[in-house]
Formats: sequence, structure tokens, C-alpha cells
Amino acid sequence: MYAIIETGGKQYRVSQGDTVKVDLISSEPGAVLSVERVVAVVDGAKTVVGTPYVQGAEVKAEVVGAGKGKKVLIYKKRPRRVYEKLRGHRQPFTTLKITEISFGG
Repeated sequence: MYAIIETGGKQYRVSQGDTVKVDLISSEPGAVLSVERVVAVVDGAKTVVGTPYVQGAEVKAEVVGAGKGKKVLIYKKRPRRVYEKLRGHRQPFTTLKITEISFGG
């Protein structure tokens, strides 16, 4: 059984026991979150797709921790001018461990 959840404007395919890196959520490590924005649930041959979300479906996850992703370099340069700019960015994320997928159908 797996579910497709939406958090932080992105969609993730999760199963029970999976570890997922999502956009930063302000929660302490060890906290239990409930994601109710479940887009689809697949249980064997049975597939339920929501409009836009599946009613009665819920994914419970435990917050493992937070961190920063790899550095992405942004380089800007204008031709024939003395203009160069180098910036770096590290996207913060929260690591979630999926503990349960409940679905009323």
C-alpha cells in the first residue's frame, strides 16, 4: 500500500516505513504529524484518487530531524562589463518517517 501526499506545494509517493525529505516544517524531532492532504491511495489493485484530496485518508509521520540540502551555486555575469556575482543557497528540509497510512475505504 502506498499513498501520494502533498506538502509544501510538492507531491511525494510514500509507503509505511519510508523516510522522506520535505520542505521545512516547524516541528520538534520526535513529534508526530498527521498529513491529511492525501491525493491518492493505492492498495493492491484498488486505487482511490481524490478530487482534489481523498476523504477520510490520513498519513501519520514522525519528525526525525531537520537539515540543509546540498549547496546550489548561482552565478551571474554580464558580457563586456565588469559585473560578476556568485551566490550560494542551501534549501532547508525536514526528514519525516512514515508510520501509518489510514484510509476509510
